[in-house]
Amino acid sequence: MAPDLGRLFPNRKGTTGPPILLQRRSSDAFIIFVVVFAVFTDVLLYGLIVPVAPTALHERVGLPVGQEQTWTSILLALYGVALLATSPAAGYIADRLESRWWPFIAGLVALGASTALLCVGTHLGLWIVGRLFQGASTAVVWTVGAAMLVDTVGKEGLGQAMGYMGMGMTLGIMGGPLLGGVIYARGGYYAVFALAFALIGVDIVLRFVMIEKKHAAKWIKHETPESPLSPPPETKEEGSDPENVVFPSGLDAPHDDPKGIATAGSPPPISSKDPASQKPKSAVLTLLASDRMVVTIWAYFIVSVMLTSFDSVLPLFVEGTFGWGQTGQGVIFIPLSIPHITDPLFGIINDKYVNARRYMAAGALFASLPLIVLLRFVTHNSMGQKVLLCALLALIGVCIASLMPPLLVEASYIVHEKEERTPNVFGKGGAMALAYGILNTAYAAGMIVGPFFAGFIRDDVGWGTMTWALGLLTGVSGVPILLFLGGSVFATEKEESADTSLGGQA
Repeated sequence: MAPDLGRLFPNRKGTTGPPILLQRRSSDAFIIFVVVFAVFTDVLLYGLIVPVAPTALHERVGLPVGQEQTWTSILLALYGVALLATSPAAGYIADRLESRWWPFIAGLVALGASTALLCVGTHLGLWIVGRLFQGASTAVVWTVGAAMLVDTVGKEGLGQAMGYMGMGMTLGIMGGPLLGGVIYARGGYYAVFALAFALIGVDIVLRFVMIEKKHAAKWIKHETPESPLSPPPETKEEGSDPENVVFPSGLDAPHDDPKGIATAGSPPPISSKDPASQKPKSAVLTLLASDRMVVTIWAYFIVSVMLTSFDSVLPLFVEGTFGWGQTGQGVIFIPLSIPHITDPLFGIINDKYVNARRYMAAGALFASLPLIVLLRFVTHNSMGQKVLLCALLALIGVCIASLMPPLLVEASYIVHEKEERTPNVFGKGGAMALAYGILNTAYAAGMIVGPFFAGFIRDDVGWGTMTWALGLLTGVSGVPILLFLGGSVFATEKEESADTSLGGQA
């Protein structure tokens, strides 16, 4: 007898029974693990190719000596461009679809296609298309994955869940170049792609096995037996509908019926001010009209600039200062990466002390200023200087780890609060995935700006000036975060609770 594929893949039509291992496959812990692994894999594959690209472009594509670095930078920029262009569209589409599972699978298809193109790429065009597909895949995975976490854990445990996601994201960004360099040096070109395809294989299994909460709910509901003692389902009594209600004499009439003429057969007119009756404005404009959303976008941009700046300048700095080769240039990212195992801890703090996220995020940016500036005192090759560099990078890593969860949850808080105040403000489907798509657009912009910002300053005026520039950029950014994250400190209680027609303070 042929197996019932519907029980294995619940999104397939023709399902005749509840999916196998329904409870486990739809549990919070499993969905969080699948999303975090997807984000980690996607970002890791981005960095895995970085140390391979210069040699491969020369030996496999046939670029002349001297052009490898230029095209490596162009390919990295193309990844950022694809991420920037695709993220809002991915968020919009994910909000309009009934299930987030399908766009999640579409991201996996794009990731597999990009890896295959880069693996067989003996022509520059294949590398260009491969990097574009890779950026599109990351846009879908980050956007849909974050929205899926919001759907799964709700507001109570969102900080911890986003902490895990931030940990996977950062470890992937920092770990990719390290693994790529070591594996390429030891096993060669195809060994790097063997690891990539192995991770994609695991990712395929996990994404197909996972069941979204809202799909699992209908099966769990069906499986729950009805007790004969259970009360019957609630039904509306005649006249209980607010649109079909009789108001006895002596009682106040509805606000929109000041003369008290509402009858059972004559529903009160709908107020023109009723949010549900108004046509929703552009979801993007509604989000961007929020001070909180703007500063969150800016902070996310700064995180990206900071991380990609280190991607750009650290390998060349340790090569020139300490004489480290390819392996050492990858190892230097370990001190920056290890602190990110604490991302979930900072997420838990965010969940438990909601009002602390403003100070946690702003404090991380303020603390990063002196730490980044102190990097300028690493100037020569000695053990003390190497220890100083690693210690400063580790402390900077802690700052980034404490910054990520508050920023990631803030976007969901903004959407939830706007929808609570004005239920139809984003139209059908809401704007949760769109909000994270906008954040990913900011991150992509930072990926494009960061390498050029740090690289050009270091080349023109030196390492010391570059640390001052990057430190001031991050430190000053803490001011708007302190003033507006979680709500404006200047807003009165009345202003904070008032509805606004286009975003306002939410």
